[in-house]
Amino acid sequence: MKPTPPSPHNSPTDPHPSSSLRAEALRLLLIDSTQDKASQVRALGATPWHLDVLEALPEPPNLPGRPQRPLLVQPSQLKARAVGTLEGRAVLIHALTHIEANAINLALDVLWRFAGMPAAFYQDWWQVAQEEALHFELLQAHLNGMGFAYGDFPAHDGLWDMAERTKGDVLARLALVPRTLEARGLDATPAVRNRLISVRDTAAASILDIILRDEIGHVAIGNCWYRYLCEQQGLEPVATYADLAKRYQAPVLKGPFNIDARRAAGFTEAELAALAPAQTSHV
Repeated sequence: MKPTPPSPHNSPTDPHPSSSLRAEALRLLLIDSTQDKASQVRALGATPWHLDVLEALPEPPNLPGRPQRPLLVQPSQLKARAVGTLEGRAVLIHALTHIEANAINLALDVLWRFAGMPAAFYQDWWQVAQEEALHFELLQAHLNGMGFAYGDFPAHDGLWDMAERTKGDVLARLALVPRTLEARGLDATPAVRNRLISVRDTAAASILDIILRDEIGHVAIGNCWYRYLCEQQGLEPVATYADLAKRYQAPVLKGPFNIDARRAAGFTEAELAALAPAQTSHV
């Protein structure tokens, strides 16, 4: 999916009079069951929402809504298991499912939290939420077919932790979630896919093909709006990114990098050159 160019602050031409897209995103974010959240996001995808870009929405407690399981632990407490065993492969699919559950929350959070952006910004992230919901449903169904369920294994909370750190700054959110954490998925997905192919899980590999295709578009949307804000604020994108990464203690990027996918997602040659050359490789 290509990012929608910035547009004036306005509402869609065919608004739904009783619904607000940003308020609906907050309602969905508060749903505890990820399965229910994903299915509702998908079912509401074509609704002609009213959109008030300046709507002030107070932050409720206990964001985001989550199921009681999986148990959230520190990343260091998660142990890698061999994908050659059924349970080891299930652990890997479960980790991917958890990433997509977080990705739904991240898209909904950007939608409701940050007022005053162009209408196209919210429309872009609503589309992202729908695609992340599809990814979750595909992986969850595959996990269920293996005899396991989402929540059967522990997981970590690194993605949402960065959302918490950047909740007061839309520029930092765009720089450090889609353009950093989600872009790491572009780098990691081909290797994960190869591991699944090595154990003949072609169905899971096909799901990852869909995810990689869509995630290139999601990172492109992050790039589009990050550059829009840099231009609005008179900031140089590469230097500003380095400052934000340091200020918010973002993970240090390590290769190998999927340069082709990053280029397709809209990273400039200057941004690609800023990656450590010795660790960069085409995937």
